[in-house]
Amino acid sequence: MRFLSKFYIDGFILSILAVIAVASIFPARGDAAEIVSWLTKIAIALLFFLYGARLAPNEAIEGLKHWRLHLVVLACTFVLFPVLGVAAHLLVPSVLTEDLYTGLLFLCLVPSTVQSSIAFTSIAKGNVAGAIVSATVSNLLGVFLTPALVILLMNTTGQARVDLSSILDIVLQLLVPFFLGQLIRPRIKDWLARYAEPTKLVDRGSILLVVYSAFSAGMVEGIWHAMSPWRILALLLVCCVLLALVLAATMAAGRAAGFNREDRIVVVFCGSKKSLATGLPMATVLFAGSPIGLIVLPLMLFHQVQLIVCAALAQRWARTAP
Repeated sequence: MRFLSKFYIDGFILSILAVIAVASIFPARGDAAEIVSWLTKIAIALLFFLYGARLAPNEAIEGLKHWRLHLVVLACTFVLFPVLGVAAHLLVPSVLTEDLYTGLLFLCLVPSTVQSSIAFTSIAKGNVAGAIVSATVSNLLGVFLTPALVILLMNTTGQARVDLSSILDIVLQLLVPFFLGQLIRPRIKDWLARYAEPTKLVDRGSILLVVYSAFSAGMVEGIWHAMSPWRILALLLVCCVLLALVLAATMAAGRAAGFNREDRIVVVFCGSKKSLATGLPMATVLFAGSPIGLIVLPLMLFHQVQLIVCAALAQRWARTAP
């Protein structure tokens, strides 16, 4: 255990790896997949309700005012990532096939995650209010920016369109529970202060549900068997290098902007993530008639890597928080 602690591998990381193993052996199919999907939505809604109840209104207003923080996060998501994605074309065909490169570039164009970015910021004791605003704005703008960037940088069927239902999903699943939590905060804030464990359980439980749901979908679609093992290993290595570059850049950007510790955590977690929940539906629309399984494979791999690495970072920063 002392050896593992040097690499910040604790129970939470082991839980994520265990969930991946369970999803590989017992993926959710049919009605079970539908149940897991609804449980995930409920957990995320509960998470944002608790964030709303736990966050003082003046802190939420300060989060809205922090425009420099949000601009840095958006620049990482929709400028830095696309530049790195375009540069990765140098890896074709020696490392990546054309379809895999298409998928890698696509993952660089999708918006940031909302739920896990905020959950990790909370675990690391960062600026949760700033993370809520940054991640939500990124996801809302991504509904418009991602199709525009795909059309600009990639050859698609020309059928790219903005699905307004995704905006409604964000509002109903994230913003409505958050504001309900704000409304009921005066009645339950003392209880939440006394019992912090329930919020920690929802933080981690929602992430584990997302991991299980995403990995189950990949197993059911069979995309892990559509390629040779060495190609998957090469793609995994590319995803790791991409994440390492972005993490280094976000850390440097936070310091260069003069942000405090809490805001630097927001830049790292909101600026380095890519949303599987938003990316998968967009891919089915933007790449109609193309091998969707191979195109979304880089996004799925990157999603798993970012959860494991960012979980380790969050736990490390939690231990070193003032």
